[in-house]
Amino acid sequence: MIKLTIDNRVIETQEGKTVLEAALQAGIYVPNLCYHPDISPIGSCRLCIVEIHGIDGFPTACTTIVTQGMIVHTDTEKIQEYRKNIVWLILSEHPAEMNKSSQLMKVVDYIGIKKLLLKHKPPSKNLPIFSDDPLFVRDLNRCILCGRCVRMCQEVRGVGAIGFINRGINTIVGTNANSLMKDADCRFCGACVEVCPAGALIDRETYGEKDRKAVLLPCQNTCPAGIDIPRYVGLIAERRFQDALDVIREKVPFPHLLGCVCDHLCETECRRNEINDPVAIRALKRFVAERESGTSKRKVNIAPETGKKVAIIGSGPAGLTAAWFLRKLGHATTVFEALPEAGGMMRVGIPRYRLPKEVLDKEIQDIASIGVDIKTNTKIESLDELFNSGFDATFVALGAVEGVKLGIPGEGDHRVLDGISLLRSINLGQKVDIQGKVAVVGGGNVAIDVARSALKVGAEKVTILYRRTQKEMPADPEEVKEALNEGVNIQFLAVPHRVLAKSDKLKVECIRMRLGPPDESGRSRPIPLEGSEFTISVNRLIVAVGQKPIVPKEFNLSLNRWGYIYTDEETLTCSRQGVFSGGDIVSGPASVIKAIQAGRKAAVFIDKYLGGKGQLEQKPLPQQQDNPWLGKHDGFAYIKRAKMPTLVLKKRIGSFDQVECGFDEKSAVEEASRCLRCQLRLQISKAPLPPKKPDL
Repeated sequence: MIKLTIDNRVIETQEGKTVLEAALQAGIYVPNLCYHPDISPIGSCRLCIVEIHGIDGFPTACTTIVTQGMIVHTDTEKIQEYRKNIVWLILSEHPAEMNKSSQLMKVVDYIGIKKLLLKHKPPSKNLPIFSDDPLFVRDLNRCILCGRCVRMCQEVRGVGAIGFINRGINTIVGTNANSLMKDADCRFCGACVEVCPAGALIDRETYGEKDRKAVLLPCQNTCPAGIDIPRYVGLIAERRFQDALDVIREKVPFPHLLGCVCDHLCETECRRNEINDPVAIRALKRFVAERESGTSKRKVNIAPETGKKVAIIGSGPAGLTAAWFLRKLGHATTVFEALPEAGGMMRVGIPRYRLPKEVLDKEIQDIASIGVDIKTNTKIESLDELFNSGFDATFVALGAVEGVKLGIPGEGDHRVLDGISLLRSINLGQKVDIQGKVAVVGGGNVAIDVARSALKVGAEKVTILYRRTQKEMPADPEEVKEALNEGVNIQFLAVPHRVLAKSDKLKVECIRMRLGPPDESGRSRPIPLEGSEFTISVNRLIVAVGQKPIVPKEFNLSLNRWGYIYTDEETLTCSRQGVFSGGDIVSGPASVIKAIQAGRKAAVFIDKYLGGKGQLEQKPLPQQQDNPWLGKHDGFAYIKRAKMPTLVLKKRIGSFDQVECGFDEKSAVEEASRCLRCQLRLQISKAPLPPKKPDL
């Protein structure tokens, strides 16, 4: 350690530190603009000038290394005057109004402005404003040539997309030939924007500090379970596949299942969307799950037994997730399932061509292997019986398992089927009577699954009737595309309003719709078109317009007006002490990942109710600082999303074999390498800012 005196204060610092670093470390602010903690100092702005005994002139604090016994003054009257002169010189070439939130503005306010030439007006540079690139805007008129963006891009990221162009008074920061950033092989990591002190580089999307992480890391923010997506995608790019799987397992017990059927809202929000196509996050999750080495299981830590027992009613994603985390916290956990096999709607509501039985079986077995007791063919009719048999808490996760009817005349005919019931029968291997022409009513994933499944079990032709347009369909666009590829026909803006039963056919009277103003869902409201009635003849009409819950009256739980269990939004507690509920039985039909998050949340508050701290997180992979180096990647912005290989159409007929074949190692690594590594920006140090002036 070295001792020196700064502004009459004796301080200690490490050998090799600069005067500026030593001062800032001691809480002594020295004005600066070109300095940044993460890049090499160059002293170009000269605002950090100081006086040092025994050294002539005014050396810059950011480039002067401390020595034993050094005596430094940072804020003498002479230094203050020189700094005001420097500020004037900077602003004399800065024609644009200063960005009020910028470091430049704060430093200028701190130092003060001195008028050197009263009649001087900053010249109009008329430099270009580059607004055609994705994610951020470059306004060269605001640039003060501090060089921080250039050094960050070249030294820290190793990309070199930008540099100093021209010489002398014509120098600017730009790309070769003033090309767009995407043509300069920019990696769009945002580091240049992060370190710009003048607002010459700004994000397209404006946000406050509290929303900063959500905006800059939208994939993780959008994931209901909060999976650290940037981290595991980055690990895949490094070929650390097992480590990537460990990161996923920190939050969910179903990595493979989610790799097959997650609705991947993360991809919708992926910032790579602004450049060309989002990173194939779901497919990458499946890729590492398929390469499970078994080490993840050995890393699972089970806390000491608490002596508490938890009953979980329903073995869907919410119930099994809660069971997984509660068991890891040391509670004895029993899952009760009315059906002959565990899995809930994952088992009976998702076709095997999307979620193979083997995948679900393996991940349920992983949950059972840590001591979760799963009892199938066991229907629970009374919560009192559970409490009387020694359970300390109950989690009700029954899901929304019954199909919603259309409410139209003639719907009671035996040839009008419920979509959810049909999928359940198919998935449980029961015989179904599907033949001839089939119409499916609905526009969600269930309707698409029913339509594709109907073709596989004997339908001659399948037509979906949907009351809005394809743009408004809630179904996954990829699933809609595959349905069309397989021969499913979709009639948009059409809805049945009566069924007429004939001996050999069903006559389904329909009406055309037009779209009106948005309804409560935010989508355009469908409005019947008078005089547009038409009739179709089908052998089967399958209704897939929604699902509803079945809650036994004997549970004695408060329900809302739609028949879902009423819970406290924060704690998931119900109207009875010791009873919690979550998933579709509370929210209505939602995605698997949302149900998983409900199970996680329930585990937290059940554990707290049982006397624990509600701390679910285990870190099988120690958190490490990401390598900030990206390196140059030719044509990075133009790299296309890896195409998912799929089963050829002729092999899909009459078969429930998985349609998506998955990535090979080469495709997965290349796809992971398309990630913008947005998390790196959040790891950039903050530039030192002037202390706030006291309120007068």
